Amino acid sequence: MAYKLFSSFSRNFLGALLVGVFGLAGLTQAQMNHSSMTSSASSKPLICEGFGLDCANAATPFLTKDGSLFLAWTSGGKVSVAQSSNLGKTFTSPIVIAEHGKSLDAGSDARPQIVSDSKGNIFLAYAFFKDGNWNAQINTARSSDGGLSFTTPTPLIKNGSSERFPSMVIGKDDSIFLTWIDKRLVADAKKSGNARLGGSIAYSFSNDAGKTFQPEKIANQQSCECCRIGSTIDPKGGVAIVYRAIFPGGIRDHATQLINEFSAGKVHRVSKDEWRTDACPHHGPAIAVSSAGKMHVAWFTQGAARSGVFYANSSNQGETYSNPIRVGGEHENVSRPYLLAQDESIWLVWKGFDGVKTSVYLKQSADDGVTWSQPSLVAQTGAYSDHPLLISNGGDVFLSWLTRADGYQLIKLGGK
Repeated sequence: MAYKLFSSFSRNFLGALLVGVFGLAGLTQAQMNHSSMTSSASSKPLICEGFGLDCANAATPFLTKDGSLFLAWTSGGKVSVAQSSNLGKTFTSPIVIAEHGKSLDAGSDARPQIVSDSKGNIFLAYAFFKDGNWNAQINTARSSDGGLSFTTPTPLIKNGSSERFPSMVIGKDDSIFLTWIDKRLVADAKKSGNARLGGSIAYSFSNDAGKTFQPEKIANQQSCECCRIGSTIDPKGGVAIVYRAIFPGGIRDHATQLINEFSAGKVHRVSKDEWRTDACPHHGPAIAVSSAGKMHVAWFTQGAARSGVFYANSSNQGETYSNPIRVGGEHENVSRPYLLAQDESIWLVWKGFDGVKTSVYLKQSADDGVTWSQPSLVAQTGAYSDHPLLISNGGDVFLSWLTRADGYQLIKLGGK
């Protein structure tokens, strides 16, 4: 069953949808040069002037156990939030959280983050560029009345150098974990006359619904500066993250870490793809951890050892990983994998592009990644689309997908 939202806001450039911009360029065209930060035109959505969901380029959901759906999106240079009590059939009137115009960080891997705790508090984070050199600032906003109103956005870090790509999860104890790409070490090196590649993985915890955060810490000093971080709750305690790290020799392969409020664990390399590059893939990884503690990771690479989208898992908290398995066919245009774990059931979705249509495919494992179902087609579009995301209310599993042609869709995939 698919629940679709067609916003009541005016649909500017509706006729332009016939042009069929698909939102998925060839994988070799997905990179960006660090200096120019200019992507290929085919990777961008159609121009849409409104700030409603119909013009959104990225929408992030959060589903509570009682079935309340909160949705945060970026469009028209604004960050907006709305909620639904009927799994996305209808939404409340959106609340505009912030307006930054063209300064809003709305790149292919950038999206607002939203969570809600057991008391109905809502916390939101997003980033915007504060200068012309791609230095960004993460702002946060809170609601203590169930989303009826929000505080004025404030910076997560005062006088920060640059923070981008926030990734956020909330624990069973309502603690909020926030991680991001931080460039303070790059800025310090530049002041000293030294060149330093990439950024760093920074993080912090909040135990009061986002009112205050602990002093931020650095988990890894060297990471790619332009790929989203994957994060998820570890059932055995703390949080598991995956990101594109920078290894010696300028190799940009993926790494995982386990983090708790006291420290960040060892950096574990997922696979030796040997991607030596100084370009911005803007194509971050995904992670899920089963109830047995098995870590599941999916990622994109163009390394010398392998190229494409791959999946692997670890039964020893990331110390070693299984041999990477290709997601999709070897000659298929595959991108944007996403994972979700529910007990020992693992769900994996990704995008495929055949030159005309963008499709979302699903594979499921009922035995913690030992065996998998055959890929099945879940949804399709001939226009711009956001990344496919997976969410759960503790029982059912849903695909959350935003397309320019069909609006926002919440598609039930299965459950317990």
